[in-house]
Amino acid sequence: MSAQLLDGKRIAAKIRSQLQSKVEELLQHGSPRPGLAVVLVGNNAASQVYVRNKRKACTEVGFYSELHELPEHSSQSELLALIDRLNHDERIHGILVQLPLPEQIDDEAVIERIDPIKDVDGFHPYNVGRLSLRMPLLRPCTPKGVMTLLYQTDQPLEGLDAVVIGQSNIVGRPMALELLAARCTISVCHSRTRDLAAKARAADVLVVAIGHPRFVAGDWIKPGAMVIDVGMNRDQDGRLCGDVDFDSARERAGWITPVPGGVGPMTIASLLENTLQAAQLASKDPLSSPMRKLL
Repeated sequence: MSAQLLDGKRIAAKIRSQLQSKVEELLQHGSPRPGLAVVLVGNNAASQVYVRNKRKACTEVGFYSELHELPEHSSQSELLALIDRLNHDERIHGILVQLPLPEQIDDEAVIERIDPIKDVDGFHPYNVGRLSLRMPLLRPCTPKGVMTLLYQTDQPLEGLDAVVIGQSNIVGRPMALELLAARCTISVCHSRTRDLAAKARAADVLVVAIGHPRFVAGDWIKPGAMVIDVGMNRDQDGRLCGDVDFDSARERAGWITPVPGGVGPMTIASLLENTLQAAQLASKDPLSSPMRKLL
Protein backbone atom coordinates (compact mmCIF):
# COMPACT_ATOMS: atom_id res chain seq x y z
CA MET A 1 0.00 0.00 0.00
CA SER A 2 1.47 3.35 -1.05
CA ALA A 3 2.06 6.16 1.40
CA GLN A 4 -0.28 9.10 1.71
CA LEU A 5 1.14 12.22 0.08
CA LEU A 6 1.77 15.30 2.20
CA ASP A 7 0.81 17.82 -0.45
CA GLY A 8 2.74 20.97 0.45
CA LYS A 9 1.44 22.81 -2.58
CA ARG A 10 -2.18 22.39 -1.51
CA ILE A 11 -1.51 23.19 2.17
CA ALA A 12 0.55 26.28 1.28
CA ALA A 13 -2.26 27.58 -0.95
CA LYS A 14 -4.65 27.29 1.99
CA ILE A 15 -2.21 29.20 4.23
CA ARG A 16 -1.83 31.97 1.64
CA SER A 17 -5.61 32.32 1.42
CA GLN A 18 -5.83 32.65 5.21
CA LEU A 19 -3.03 35.22 5.24
CA GLN A 20 -4.74 37.26 2.54
CA SER A 21 -7.85 37.48 4.72
CA LYS A 22 -5.77 38.48 7.74
CA VAL A 23 -4.02 41.24 5.77
CA GLU A 24 -7.38 42.63 4.62
CA GLU A 25 -8.57 42.63 8.23
CA LEU A 26 -5.43 44.42 9.42
CA LEU A 27 -5.83 47.11 6.78
CA GLN A 28 -9.48 47.63 7.70
CA HIS A 29 -8.36 48.34 11.27
CA GLY A 30 -5.78 50.88 10.16
CA SER A 31 -2.71 48.70 10.66
CA PRO A 32 0.17 49.06 8.18
CA ARG A 33 0.52 46.64 5.29
CA PRO A 34 3.15 43.97 6.14
CA GLY A 35 6.34 44.70 4.23
CA LEU A 36 9.13 42.35 3.13
CA ALA A 37 12.50 43.37 1.71
CA VAL A 38 14.36 40.72 -0.26
CA VAL A 39 18.07 41.21 -0.89
CA LEU A 40 19.77 39.35 -3.73
CA VAL A 41 23.54 39.56 -4.23
CA GLY A 42 24.90 38.28 -7.54
CA ASN A 43 23.41 36.34 -10.42
CA ASN A 44 22.80 32.86 -9.02
CA ALA A 45 20.07 31.44 -11.25
CA ALA A 46 18.47 29.27 -8.55
CA SER A 47 18.41 32.20 -6.13
CA GLN A 48 16.71 34.37 -8.74
CA VAL A 49 13.95 31.76 -9.10
CA TYR A 50 13.49 31.52 -5.33
CA VAL A 51 13.31 35.30 -4.99
CA ARG A 52 10.79 35.57 -7.82
CA ASN A 53 8.56 32.94 -6.17
CA LYS A 54 8.75 34.69 -2.80
CA ARG A 55 7.82 38.07 -4.24
CA LYS A 56 4.96 36.54 -6.21
CA ALA A 57 3.62 35.01 -2.99
CA CYS A 58 3.89 38.39 -1.25
CA THR A 59 1.80 40.00 -3.96
CA GLU A 60 -0.82 37.25 -3.72
CA VAL A 61 -1.41 37.76 0.01
CA GLY A 62 -1.30 41.56 -0.16
CA PHE A 63 2.12 42.30 1.33
CA TYR A 64 4.28 45.24 0.32
CA SER A 65 7.62 43.97 -1.03
CA GLU A 66 10.91 45.38 -2.22
CA LEU A 67 13.73 43.73 -4.14
CA HIS A 68 17.26 45.01 -3.62
CA GLU A 69 19.72 43.59 -6.14
CA LEU A 70 23.45 44.03 -5.57
CA PRO A 71 26.22 43.08 -8.01
CA GLU A 72 28.23 39.89 -7.52
CA HIS A 73 31.32 41.88 -6.56
CA SER A 74 29.56 43.89 -3.82
CA SER A 75 31.50 44.23 -0.57
CA GLN A 76 30.34 43.05 2.81
CA SER A 77 30.25 46.64 4.07
CA GLU A 78 27.87 47.60 1.23
CA LEU A 79 25.51 44.78 2.13
CA LEU A 80 25.63 45.58 5.84
CA ALA A 81 24.90 49.24 5.12
CA LEU A 82 21.81 48.20 3.15
CA ILE A 83 20.65 46.00 6.02
CA ASP A 84 21.12 48.89 8.44
CA ARG A 85 18.86 51.06 6.27
CA LEU A 86 16.21 48.35 6.09
CA ASN A 87 16.40 47.80 9.86
CA HIS A 88 15.32 51.42 10.32
CA ASP A 89 12.71 51.48 7.54
CA GLU A 90 9.25 51.42 9.14
CA ARG A 91 7.65 50.13 5.92
CA ILE A 92 9.77 46.97 6.16
CA HIS A 93 8.79 44.38 8.76
CA GLY A 94 10.82 41.49 7.38
CA ILE A 95 14.29 41.30 5.82
CA LEU A 96 15.38 38.29 3.80
CA VAL A 97 18.93 38.06 2.45
CA GLN A 98 18.91 35.27 -0.12
CA LEU A 99 21.60 32.65 0.45
CA PRO A 100 24.15 31.61 -0.72
CA LEU A 101 26.18 34.82 -0.74
CA PRO A 102 29.37 35.44 -2.75
CA GLU A 103 32.53 34.15 -1.08
CA GLN A 104 33.80 37.62 -0.07
CA ILE A 105 30.81 38.07 2.27
CA ASP A 106 30.55 36.45 5.70
CA ASP A 107 27.09 34.87 6.00
CA GLU A 108 27.16 34.91 9.79
CA ALA A 109 27.96 38.62 9.98
CA VAL A 110 25.07 39.36 7.63
CA ILE A 111 22.59 37.22 9.58
CA GLU A 112 23.58 38.82 12.87
CA ARG A 113 23.19 42.33 11.42
CA ILE A 114 19.47 41.86 10.74
CA ASP A 115 17.16 43.14 13.47
CA PRO A 116 15.91 39.95 15.21
CA ILE A 117 12.26 41.01 14.93
CA LYS A 118 12.75 41.54 11.18
CA ASP A 119 14.60 38.23 10.78
CA VAL A 120 11.83 36.42 8.91
CA ASP A 121 14.22 33.62 7.88
CA GLY A 122 14.59 32.82 11.59
CA PHE A 123 18.38 32.46 11.34
CA HIS A 124 19.51 35.11 13.84
CA PRO A 125 21.14 33.59 16.96
CA TYR A 126 18.49 35.31 19.07
CA ASN A 127 15.67 33.49 17.27
CA VAL A 128 17.46 30.14 17.18
CA GLY A 129 18.25 30.53 20.88
CA ARG A 130 14.62 31.20 21.71
CA LEU A 131 13.64 28.10 19.74
CA SER A 132 16.12 26.00 21.73
CA LEU A 133 14.52 27.24 24.97
CA ARG A 134 10.99 26.47 23.72
CA MET A 135 10.25 30.21 23.63
CA PRO A 136 10.01 30.65 19.85
CA LEU A 137 9.59 34.03 18.23
CA LEU A 138 10.39 33.92 14.50
CA ARG A 139 11.09 30.31 13.59
CA PRO A 140 13.33 29.08 10.74
CA CYS A 141 11.05 28.73 7.72
CA THR A 142 11.78 25.25 6.41
CA PRO A 143 11.61 23.45 9.79
CA LYS A 144 8.47 25.42 10.63
CA GLY A 145 6.92 24.33 7.34
CA VAL A 146 7.90 20.73 8.01
CA MET A 147 6.13 20.82 11.36
CA THR A 148 3.00 22.13 9.66
CA LEU A 149 3.17 19.18 7.27
CA LEU A 150 3.66 16.67 10.09
CA TYR A 151 0.65 18.02 11.96
CA GLN A 152 -1.42 17.46 8.80
CA THR A 153 -1.11 13.70 9.42
CA ASP A 154 -3.22 14.08 12.59
CA GLN A 155 -0.83 11.63 14.25
CA PRO A 156 0.47 12.44 17.74
CA LEU A 157 4.19 13.19 17.62
CA GLU A 158 4.86 12.87 21.35
CA GLY A 159 7.20 9.97 22.11
CA LEU A 160 8.02 9.14 18.49
CA ASP A 161 11.59 8.42 17.41
CA ALA A 162 12.65 11.13 14.97
CA VAL A 163 15.79 11.05 12.85
CA VAL A 164 17.12 14.10 11.02
CA ILE A 165 19.73 13.40 8.35
CA GLY A 166 21.71 16.60 7.89
CA GLN A 167 23.03 19.07 10.45
CA SER A 168 22.97 22.44 8.66
CA ASN A 169 22.13 25.60 10.56
CA ILE A 170 19.35 26.29 8.06
CA VAL A 171 17.48 22.99 8.31
CA GLY A 172 19.03 20.14 10.29
CA ARG A 173 19.78 21.76 13.63
CA PRO A 174 16.62 23.88 13.98
CA MET A 175 14.60 20.90 12.69
CA ALA A 176 15.89 18.85 15.60
CA LEU A 177 14.86 21.63 18.01
CA GLU A 178 11.36 21.74 16.51
CA LEU A 179 10.94 17.98 16.88
CA LEU A 180 12.32 18.06 20.41
CA ALA A 181 9.79 20.77 21.30
CA ALA A 182 7.11 18.42 19.94
CA ARG A 183 8.33 15.83 22.46
CA CYS A 184 9.96 13.48 19.97
CA THR A 185 13.15 11.57 20.79
CA ILE A 186 15.77 12.97 18.43
CA SER A 187 18.79 11.67 16.56
CA VAL A 188 20.72 14.01 14.25
CA CYS A 189 22.82 12.16 11.67
CA HIS A 190 25.64 13.48 9.50
CA SER A 191 28.64 12.37 7.44
CA ARG A 192 30.36 10.76 10.47
CA THR A 193 27.31 8.80 11.61
CA ARG A 194 27.89 5.07 11.86
CA ASP A 195 25.39 2.71 10.22
CA LEU A 196 23.15 5.47 8.94
CA ALA A 197 20.76 3.01 7.31
CA ALA A 198 20.04 1.30 10.63
CA LYS A 199 19.30 4.62 12.32
CA ALA A 200 16.95 5.62 9.49
CA ARG A 201 15.11 2.29 9.74
CA ALA A 202 14.34 3.01 13.40
CA ALA A 203 12.70 6.38 12.66
CA ASP A 204 9.00 6.98 13.08
CA VAL A 205 9.71 10.43 11.63
CA LEU A 206 12.50 10.77 9.08
CA VAL A 207 13.59 14.19 7.81
CA VAL A 208 16.28 14.23 5.12
CA ALA A 209 18.13 17.41 4.16
CA ILE A 210 21.54 16.67 2.65
CA GLY A 211 21.39 17.62 -1.03
CA HIS A 212 22.21 14.22 -2.55
CA PRO A 213 19.80 12.85 -5.18
CA ARG A 214 17.86 9.77 -3.99
CA PHE A 215 20.42 9.08 -1.26
CA VAL A 216 17.95 7.39 1.09
CA ALA A 217 16.82 4.06 -0.32
CA GLY A 218 13.34 2.67 0.12
CA ASP A 219 14.52 -0.16 2.37
CA TRP A 220 15.82 2.45 4.83
CA ILE A 221 12.23 3.43 5.63
CA LYS A 222 10.42 2.02 8.64
CA PRO A 223 6.99 0.72 7.60
CA GLY A 224 4.41 3.42 8.32
CA ALA A 225 6.97 6.17 8.96
CA MET A 226 6.45 9.85 8.19
CA VAL A 227 9.08 10.78 5.59
CA ILE A 228 9.93 14.43 4.91
CA ASP A 229 12.24 15.04 1.95
CA VAL A 230 13.76 18.52 2.09
CA GLY A 231 16.15 17.91 -0.81
CA MET A 232 15.83 19.60 -4.18
CA ASN A 233 18.22 18.16 -6.74
CA ARG A 234 18.48 17.36 -10.42
CA ASP A 235 19.28 13.83 -11.48
CA GLN A 236 21.45 12.84 -14.43
CA ASP A 237 18.50 13.36 -16.77
CA GLY A 238 17.92 16.89 -15.45
CA ARG A 239 14.72 16.00 -13.60
CA LEU A 240 13.95 17.38 -10.16
CA CYS A 241 14.22 14.86 -7.36
CA GLY A 242 14.71 14.76 -3.61
CA ASP A 243 17.19 13.17 -1.22
CA VAL A 244 14.89 10.15 -0.84
CA ASP A 245 14.22 7.56 -3.54
CA PHE A 246 10.54 8.44 -3.72
CA ASP A 247 9.21 5.49 -5.73
CA SER A 248 10.62 2.82 -3.41
CA ALA A 249 10.14 4.81 -0.20
CA ARG A 250 6.43 5.43 -0.77
CA GLU A 251 5.84 1.66 -0.77
CA ARG A 252 6.93 1.49 2.89
CA ALA A 253 6.16 4.92 4.37
CA GLY A 254 2.85 5.91 5.89
CA TRP A 255 3.20 9.53 4.74
CA ILE A 256 5.71 11.11 2.39
CA THR A 257 6.39 14.47 0.76
CA PRO A 258 6.79 14.68 -3.02
CA VAL A 259 9.59 16.61 -4.74
CA PRO A 260 8.69 19.10 -6.04
CA GLY A 261 5.49 20.15 -4.32
CA GLY A 262 6.25 19.10 -0.76
CA VAL A 263 8.51 21.11 1.51
CA GLY A 264 9.35 23.91 -0.96
CA PRO A 265 5.92 25.58 -1.01
CA MET A 266 5.72 25.25 2.78
CA THR A 267 8.99 27.13 3.23
CA ILE A 268 7.56 30.12 1.36
CA ALA A 269 4.27 29.86 3.25
CA SER A 270 6.21 29.94 6.53
CA LEU A 271 8.13 33.00 5.33
CA LEU A 272 4.82 34.77 4.74
CA GLU A 273 3.55 33.75 8.17
CA ASN A 274 6.75 35.08 9.74
CA THR A 275 6.42 38.37 7.88
CA LEU A 276 2.90 38.87 9.17
CA GLN A 277 4.07 37.96 12.67
CA ALA A 278 6.97 40.43 12.37
CA ALA A 279 4.54 43.18 11.38
CA GLN A 280 2.48 42.45 14.47
CA LEU A 281 5.61 42.32 16.65
CA ALA A 282 6.74 45.71 15.36
CA SER A 283 3.90 47.39 17.23
CA LYS A 284 4.56 45.41 20.41
CA ASP A 285 8.40 45.60 20.39
CA PRO A 286 9.16 42.35 22.32
CA LEU A 287 12.83 43.36 22.69
CA SER A 288 13.71 46.10 25.14
CA SER A 289 15.97 48.94 24.03
CA PRO A 290 18.96 47.60 26.01
CA MET A 291 18.53 44.22 24.29
CA ARG A 292 18.47 45.88 20.86
CA LYS A 293 21.74 47.62 21.68
CA LEU A 294 23.35 44.32 22.67
CA LEU A 295 22.20 42.72 19.42
